[in-house]
Amino acid sequence: MAAAISGAGRCRLSKVGAGRRPPPARVRVAVRLRPFVDGTAGENDTPCVRGLDSCSLEIANWRNHQETLKYQFDAFYGERSSQQDIYAGSVQPILRHLLEGQNASVLAYGPTGAGKTHTMLGSPEQPGVIPRALMDLLQLTREEGAEGRPWALSVTMSYLEIYQEKVLDLLEPSSGDLVIREDCRGNILIPGLTQKPITSFADFERHFLPASRNRTVGATRLNQRSSRSHAVLLVKVDQRERLAPFRQREGKLYLIDLAGSEDNRRTGNKGLRLKESGAINTSLFVLGKVVDALNQGLPRVPYRDSKLTRLLQDSLGGSAHSILIANIAPERRFYLDTVSALNFAARSKEVINRPFTNESLQLPVLAPVKLSQKELLGPSEAKRARGPEEEETESPELPIAPASASQKLSPLQKLSSMDPAMLERLLSLDRLLGSQGSQGTPLLSTPKRERMVLMKTVEEKDLEIERLKMKQKELEAKVLAQEAADPKEKENYSTTMLRPLARRTVTVAKPLKKAVVMPLQLIQEQAASPNAKIHILKKKGRKRKLESLDASQPEKAEDGWELQISPELLAHGRQKILDLLNEGSARDLRSLQRIGQKKAQLIVGWRELHGPFSQVEDLERVEGISGKQMESFLKANILGLAAGQGCGPS
Repeated sequence: MAAAISGAGRCRLSKVGAGRRPPPARVRVAVRLRPFVDGTAGENDTPCVRGLDSCSLEIANWRNHQETLKYQFDAFYGERSSQQDIYAGSVQPILRHLLEGQNASVLAYGPTGAGKTHTMLGSPEQPGVIPRALMDLLQLTREEGAEGRPWALSVTMSYLEIYQEKVLDLLEPSSGDLVIREDCRGNILIPGLTQKPITSFADFERHFLPASRNRTVGATRLNQRSSRSHAVLLVKVDQRERLAPFRQREGKLYLIDLAGSEDNRRTGNKGLRLKESGAINTSLFVLGKVVDALNQGLPRVPYRDSKLTRLLQDSLGGSAHSILIANIAPERRFYLDTVSALNFAARSKEVINRPFTNESLQLPVLAPVKLSQKELLGPSEAKRARGPEEEETESPELPIAPASASQKLSPLQKLSSMDPAMLERLLSLDRLLGSQGSQGTPLLSTPKRERMVLMKTVEEKDLEIERLKMKQKELEAKVLAQEAADPKEKENYSTTMLRPLARRTVTVAKPLKKAVVMPLQLIQEQAASPNAKIHILKKKGRKRKLESLDASQPEKAEDGWELQISPELLAHGRQKILDLLNEGSARDLRSLQRIGQKKAQLIVGWRELHGPFSQVEDLERVEGISGKQMESFLKANILGLAAGQGCGPS
């Protein structure tokens, strides 16, 4: 196989500059027409597909046999095209993107028996896309990763199959069903998938050939070795820059051999083969839905509806340079399958990918720095750690030599409780920045005076905390000693401490001043007669219980107001009311307060039946007037009538 590949037809690949960002790339589509299979072509059997040029073909229209359907693609390879033509014309140009840190993928699509596996694998005499691509890629990495070049390259390979919606590792078949994940940057990955490092084509054959025999195949009416699963070969190229800024790049190459769609009426599948055919057709149907969603610009692309489309997320609408090789058959009995494959290829060439460079930066690993105990401690701690003999031997007159850039201490060095590994990394970074001189500013160093002030402040705070802790311990010990010496004092102390605080007594407001109410006529009479009495409103004490903790305190009275009238004035008012009740009409009675139309008529009626009232209190005998109403009536009318404000009989 290696001898057949190492021909003059393999062109030399060159690495493109990494600084140029590639524009969005369309999925490139190539169509390959396989020749007639031996024994299937009859004398009158003519192909249903005919190539027009290197990019277009035509096929008979099943609706009108006098017309043909024309298709235009990026490349068309006829029956006489070789494996080298297909590889050099469509696959080899995308390998250069791997050295730029970009992804690439090659998919073989078509119905069962159309020659997909032959295109991808080939034979020892005619190697396919996979062995040719690996041969050129390994040769290219050896040249670009040689000594003296700025990049160091390494290549790893993984091989898997998707069988009945299960992801199986062909390099390690016992690993079971694997899961497909997506990292934070949107890259598709499979945790637990075996990766084998390869440095030569012999290493590749040593891993790939045994794994290929683990792939599931079966016999049908159309193909004796029909692929029953989708096979994916993943080749990863890692690049590490040898000099600053120590960039890293990662490019992945997907080489995919899809299982062909099957018509169970012609394949005769039954039992397990029928179940396998259903899983294959379902995944290919979802693949068509993904292509349609990408072409229509739908907000949701159904990548997750199938394991195949989930794995091809980078290849279709993702970040990979993709090549789709559609394999078709010339026989008329494959006409419907051929038309379906051409329609899928025509839709796929409209899909737009957006490849980008997978590049990251990594800081160089610093050598671990071993520090002494004195370097880990601060200046004050180091001074306390030294004994008195060492302090006496030190000469204060000797000048202190300035510390070098690599020996500058930072405030972080005082944190001796920090993780030693983290402390070493910080100190190493401090020394590295200090060694740069004017080119870099040391981030972890401060001026000596500020550092000393800060450390002194921290030490004073620590001493104050220790002093307070010692004082608290002394007080606690003293209290415990007193309790142990005299238990009675403990009880007195507890009762004193538990006695509730006395509540504040409520203070009574000062009594209000007396208000004098004098009608105008009385003021005139008092002015005329100096011996006349003044009728006033006096206060009446009203008891109010005060809230206090001590129940033995006497109750205090709260001042209120009470109407007090002289007896002469009271008798005069009562006489006027009595005259009005005996001689007044209903209209005159309504002039009294609390007497309405109804009560006035009741009073007049009672007077006609029983005669005149002998006293004012006889109003209680009138039906409809109660004792409470009588009391309010007197209070409301006596003062006004006595002062001359009431109405007399008219």
